[in-house]
Amino acid sequence: MNFSELFKLSGPLGRFSPDGRCLASCMQYRLVVRDAGSLQILHLYTCLDQIQYIEWSSDSLFILCAMYKRGIVQVWSLEQPDWHCKIDEGSAGLVASCWSPDGRHILNTTEFHLRITVWSLCTKSVSYIKYPKACQQGIAFTKDGRYMAVAERRDCKDFISIFVCSDWQLLRHFDTETQDLFGIEWAPNGCVLAAWDTCLEYKILLYSLDGRLLSTYRAYEWSLGIKSVAWSPSSQFLAIGSYDEKVRILNHVTWKKITEFEHPATVANPKTIVYKEVEKSPSVETERLSFPPTRALANSLFSTQSKYAISEVPLSLHYVKPAADRANPKMGIGMLAFSPDNCFLATKNDNIPNAVWIWDIQKLKLFVVLEQLCAIQCFQWDPRQPRLAVCTGNSNVYLWSPAGCVSVQVPVEGDFPIVSLSWHSSGDSMVLLSKDNFCVCYLEREEVK
Repeated sequence: MNFSELFKLSGPLGRFSPDGRCLASCMQYRLVVRDAGSLQILHLYTCLDQIQYIEWSSDSLFILCAMYKRGIVQVWSLEQPDWHCKIDEGSAGLVASCWSPDGRHILNTTEFHLRITVWSLCTKSVSYIKYPKACQQGIAFTKDGRYMAVAERRDCKDFISIFVCSDWQLLRHFDTETQDLFGIEWAPNGCVLAAWDTCLEYKILLYSLDGRLLSTYRAYEWSLGIKSVAWSPSSQFLAIGSYDEKVRILNHVTWKKITEFEHPATVANPKTIVYKEVEKSPSVETERLSFPPTRALANSLFSTQSKYAISEVPLSLHYVKPAADRANPKMGIGMLAFSPDNCFLATKNDNIPNAVWIWDIQKLKLFVVLEQLCAIQCFQWDPRQPRLAVCTGNSNVYLWSPAGCVSVQVPVEGDFPIVSLSWHSSGDSMVLLSKDNFCVCYLEREEVK
């Protein structure tokens, strides 16, 4: 495993292009595009204000920079660096911006969610979608890019509209049986749309492409409900994480629950492997000590090395009781992700912030628990194989695969608290992001296999 040097960054805005050739990053009002392999600067663009969001087009030819404070979006071309586009929403303001799947239209959501404006880069035409709902996940595209679902709110009722992305014509419009629709998500095969209610009510509805209600699932009532939702890549399973610290798996045939995964504070099953992160300070021979110490010796004296040890089961995990008098309590299943081969599901229970749970989907049981020293900030699966990368806000990156677990410290001087990471589409590198810096981690070919 090799690491690049650190590069400056403002906010964790670093993205590989979908084709894997380029890496975009932001430094205040500058957009820097580098070669993903050599990290040489290919293009340098200057925006009108500090960049708050970036997104590549699906064909990697354009990149969008949103400046929400100014209500402006700027678009840059990699093929024609002199070409540029500026979209100003004016007094309507801007709270969200994204590409359409064809990479030639931009969808801007105005302040107070009054409307979504669809801007065409080819014809310069403008379309409007009224009454978008202010919710966590209000726009969803099918994986093939043919259809878009939009959550709407009008006359104190929730609706979903389905549009054809080629001409933005309305295909279906129907109301949903929700109190306060919170999010929508297409299955990867594009046949089923999941819509779930506010956290105050456990309710998930499954709709077909033509707007028919296929099924409704409610696990319980009168308690905080759904917190996270994830489809398996094969569309066979729908994982629902909730505030009761459980994940329920629905099947795609009957949409009934086939199992539920509990996240107790004590791991008791002797067949479960628990990898516990331990820190060891390196021992230094007293004969080598000198005063004042050399810089290398000083660094080794005060640095600690991290590694994994297999723990004896049963094992009690670090459990945090949420504050009952505060909104959005840190409890329940906050993160869910299926591996690309459908074999594993990684979860995080916010009550046990230092642990990642990895479930075997073929056997429907707990396979591995990773117990870290710090709280989990982010985890992401390698897009090509069942390998999970984890970061915990320190300068280490952690990798798990069925073969084992490893902790690697990024060899940099100074502080590099990694808060986010993103895999390259090939799975042989990833970008590690802190709030002020980023570096690229390259995995050896042997490791990738």
